[in-house]
Amino acid sequence: MLVMTLSLVLSSCFKDEPLNAECDIEQVSIHVANPNEVFFQVTDTLKQVLYTDSVINFNVRSHADLTALAPRFILTEGATIVPANGSIQDFSQGPVTYTVTSQDGQWHRRYYVSFTPVMVTVSDTLKFDFEHYELEPSRNSFYIWFNTSGMSTLGETWASGNEGFRLSKSNARPEEYPTIPMLDGYDGHGLKLITRDTGMLGRMAGKPIASGNLYIGTFDVSYGAREPLKSTRFGMPFNQRPVKLTGYFKYKRGPVFMVKEQGSNNFVEVPNRQDEGSIYAVFYRNHDAQGNPVMLLGDDVQTNPNIVAIAKMTKVSDTSQWTPFEIEFQYSKEIDQEALDQFGYSLTIVFASSVKGDLFEGAIDSELCIDKVRLICNKEE
Repeated sequence: MLVMTLSLVLSSCFKDEPLNAECDIEQVSIHVANPNEVFFQVTDTLKQVLYTDSVINFNVRSHADLTALAPRFILTEGATIVPANGSIQDFSQGPVTYTVTSQDGQWHRRYYVSFTPVMVTVSDTLKFDFEHYELEPSRNSFYIWFNTSGMSTLGETWASGNEGFRLSKSNARPEEYPTIPMLDGYDGHGLKLITRDTGMLGRMAGKPIASGNLYIGTFDVSYGAREPLKSTRFGMPFNQRPVKLTGYFKYKRGPVFMVKEQGSNNFVEVPNRQDEGSIYAVFYRNHDAQGNPVMLLGDDVQTNPNIVAIAKMTKVSDTSQWTPFEIEFQYSKEIDQEALDQFGYSLTIVFASSVKGDLFEGAIDSELCIDKVRLICNKEE
C-alpha cells in the first residue's frame, strides 16, 4: 500500500509540472560543403536570433545556389518546428515560412527565413531620405525606418532605442517616443529625435532620460535593464570605402541640462552645461585577428581597436534653420582591399539628440532634426 501511495504521489507531481509555453528560434546555422562559395565570411553561416525578430535573413554571394539548403535551428526547450529541423528547402524563390510550436502546444510563432544574393554596388553616393517608415508591426507602439535605395547590405537596417523606451513608458503614444518621423523635413519627410523623460519607472531604474537616436545596426532590448550600453549594436557589412557624410540638420537644445547624481538615482541640474546633438559615422573591421566576429556596442562605438575611420561633426548646437553639414572620414588604418571586397568591414551612421544621452546626461526636449543624408564613397566597379 505504501509503495502504491508513493507511486501515485510521484505521478501526480510529474503530471502537475507545467510544460514550456515558449516557441522561439534562438539560433540558425547553415552547413554547406564550401561556405566561402555561398557566404562572404564563414561566421556568416550562424545567426543569433533576437526574441523580437520574425524575419531571419542571410546575405549571400550573388551566384550562390539557394535551391537546396538545410537550416539547423536551436529552439526554446521542448518546442517543435515545421518544416522539420535540418530539412532541405528551396530558398531560390523567396523566404520559407517556418512555424514553431511550444512544448505545451498552446502557442505558435511564424518565422520567415530568406537568403539575399548581394551584388557589389557601383553607386558612389548612397541616399538616406527617411521617407519610408511604419509602426512596429507586433505592437504598433513606435516607429521603425527602412531604406529602399538598393544599396548593398545597408537596406532595412535602421535601429533606434524606441524599444527600450517602451519598457519604461509603455502607455506612450507613438509620437511621444524619442525617435519619430517629421512630416515637414528639408525635402519631404525627415527624422525628428527628441530627448524624453522616461517617467517614474525610468528614474527608479537610474535611467531618467532617453535620447532620441537612429543608427545603422540593431537594438537588443534584452540588455536594456542590466547593461543598456550593450543594447545598441552598431554597424552592418559594407563593401565600399566611405569618404564623406553630408546632409541637413536643425537643432534646439532643451532648457535644463541634467545629470545623474553620483551614488544615487537622483537627476540634478547642472546650471553651466548645455546640451548638444550628435552626428557621426564609423567604419571598422568586423572580424578580429583571430577571425572572430566584431560588433561595436554603445560602450566602444568610437574607441574599439577595430575602427579604421570616423567621420564626426565636432559640434551640433542650436540652429532653427535647416543647416547643411559635411564631414569627412578620418582614416587611422589602411584598408585591406581583399577584405573590403568580401564585406570584411562594417559601417554605422549615428544621429542622437543628446551627445551624452547614452550616459543619461542631457536636457529633456532637446530636438535634432535630420534629412537628406548622403554617404559618398569611392566607386568600385
